[in-house]
Amino acid sequence: MADILLPHDHGQGIRLVLEYMPKAESFQIVSDIFKQLCDGNRIRIFWMLCHCEECVINISSAMSMSSPAVSHHLKQLKTYGLILSRRDGKEVYYRAADTEQAQLLHKMIEKMVEIACPSGTEDSGSSEQEDGVYVSQKAELIKEIRGFLVQHPERRFTIEELSKKYLINTSTLKSVFKAVYGMPIAAYMKDHRMHLAAELLRTTDDSIAAVAEKVGYETQGKFTKAFKDIMQQLPTEYRRQHRK
Repeated sequence: MADILLPHDHGQGIRLVLEYMPKAESFQIVSDIFKQLCDGNRIRIFWMLCHCEECVINISSAMSMSSPAVSHHLKQLKTYGLILSRRDGKEVYYRAADTEQAQLLHKMIEKMVEIACPSGTEDSGSSEQEDGVYVSQKAELIKEIRGFLVQHPERRFTIEELSKKYLINTSTLKSVFKAVYGMPIAAYMKDHRMHLAAELLRTTDDSIAAVAEKVGYETQGKFTKAFKDIMQQLPTEYRRQHRK
C-alpha cells in the first residue's frame, strides 16, 4: 500500500503511515464490533454481563425488556465474541467474554458515559495512564475481596464465585488483583495460608491435620508439600524448631 501513487506530496509522511496501516479486513472487524454500540439496550446488557453471569429471564426482568428482544441482543453480542454462554441443565447463562476486546469495550463504555462500576470507589484523580487509572478505580474493591478471602482461609472460592459475588469481570478481577498485590490470587492465598499455618504451629497444640484443615487443605500430604514450598521446612520441623 505504501507504493500507491499519491496525487500530491505535502511532506506529511503519509507513505510511512500507509506502510504500517492494517489491512482493510482488520478495520471491518473493528467496525463490526463497534456496530454493537448502536443500541443503548445492547450496551446496557453487555455492561451488566461484564459484572455478572445471568440467564435470559433475569436479564429481561432487570432490563424491563421481553425475552425475545433480550435473546436478539445476546445473539448479536455472542456472534462477535463479546459474550459467552454455558448451559446448566435447561438453563443457559451468559457473561462477558474474557477477551481483550471485551475488556476494552467495557472500559470505553464506562469512560464515555461515566458509568461507575458497582465497586463503591471514587476516581483517583491521578495523571496515570489509562490502565493505571483503571486499576486505581478498582483497587478498593480488590482490597475488599482480599479481606474476604483472608477471613475465610478454610474455604476455597473460585474466580467465578468471587466475580459473581462482587459484580466484577473475571479477567478484571485477576489482572487488578495481581497489579495491587504483585501476584495471582491463588499464589497470594497459598502464601497467606502457609504463614497462618506457621502461626498455628507455633502457638497451638493442634495436630498437623487440624492445622491443614483450618487453612483449607483436605489432605495432610498436600498441606505438607505447600508448607515446604513456602516455608522451606516440613511442618513438623518448623514446629519443633520454634517450640524450642
